[in-house]
Amino acid sequence: MTAEDSNSGAETDPEVSAEDFADILAQTRAFVRDTVVPREQEIADTDAIPDDIRRHAAAMGLFGYAIPQQWGGLGLDLTHDVELAMEFGYTTLAFRSMFGTNNGIAGQVLVNYGTDEQKQRWLEAIASGEVVASFALTEPGAGSNPAGLRTTAVREGDDWVINGEKRFITNAPSANLFVVFARTRPADSDGPGIAVFLVPADTPGVQVGAKDRKMGQEGALTADVHFDDVRVPGSAVVGGSEDVGYKAAMVSLTRGRVHIAALAVGAAQRALDESVNYAATATQGGTAIGDFQLVQAMIADQYTGVQAGRAMVRDVAARYVSGEDRRVGPSAVKLYCTEMVGRAADLAVQIHGGTGYMRDVPVERLYRDVRLLRLYEGTSEIQRLIIGSQLVKQAKAQQQTGGGPR
Repeated sequence: MTAEDSNSGAETDPEVSAEDFADILAQTRAFVRDTVVPREQEIADTDAIPDDIRRHAAAMGLFGYAIPQQWGGLGLDLTHDVELAMEFGYTTLAFRSMFGTNNGIAGQVLVNYGTDEQKQRWLEAIASGEVVASFALTEPGAGSNPAGLRTTAVREGDDWVINGEKRFITNAPSANLFVVFARTRPADSDGPGIAVFLVPADTPGVQVGAKDRKMGQEGALTADVHFDDVRVPGSAVVGGSEDVGYKAAMVSLTRGRVHIAALAVGAAQRALDESVNYAATATQGGTAIGDFQLVQAMIADQYTGVQAGRAMVRDVAARYVSGEDRRVGPSAVKLYCTEMVGRAADLAVQIHGGTGYMRDVPVERLYRDVRLLRLYEGTSEIQRLIIGSQLVKQAKAQQQTGGGPR
């Protein structure tokens, strides 16, 4: 059975009641604020998430909150996802990175496009945290645009042989499963010729490079992954069809952009809270700096950005779930919120003055952490191209059918 024609990546009806989700959200918020936030410095110093935090997150179901209940997850849709993501964003982004790909770009490929057999093999283990899945798309010459892929998959009998290099792959050092995008033929009139393969990390020929040293997000593990004559069976092709790949990538990335936007809102809220608390207690010449109007103006700008971002995230998530907009809105909210959190973090450092430039101060770490949000899941520049091109395309289509501006 293939999933190419039967599954468009649509969200299903909510599997969780409003009351149950309120409890899930409250527990998540308490865990983040009471357990993870106090240990942020430990995570930064060790460049790792403590095992007890990982076990607690798995027990709460966070490794599979967006996986349907029939496969062992909590069954939350994107409107729920963004509420959780705003809580995850309040602390070190490495915490969310630990289980983000299981729920997001890797897990959703299987949820939306996997065959029944593939779902049975992998999804319950992914939802429980027993299996960590990595989304192996980005390459040295292909980042925000998957059409530039150079990794190849060549059919040999009933098998496929994969060769290529992936870069900046989240959770690669700890991954059990790689969801690998590879080119099976040159792009043609039938499509881009990209397929997706399920490759266990212990498959011969899979080599994970050294852990990347990054500007921020200590504790979030990324690395290069090399595929040297990696042989997988035909059953490893996601959806049972080599033409599913590119669509699977686009659907997963689009959904992920809304999630990243929500993370940005959570991080901006943290920047705002740290700024307000510091401004209320730090003094200059015996006066609390929060009494100075220019400091108040910076706080006002942070607050306005957070409020606008939160409202936009919720609106875009609702329209994604309903099917009204799964293209322009996700790009717009990702663009706005990730740029907004950069400004909020910068203002937080400014409000803290020299203190904000010191290591071990939360806003210094936050300033570095959020810079990546404008790069992954499609850069800000890519989002602008998607938004502009889609709006022009829509206008042309309306003109051709005799419609006008709406």
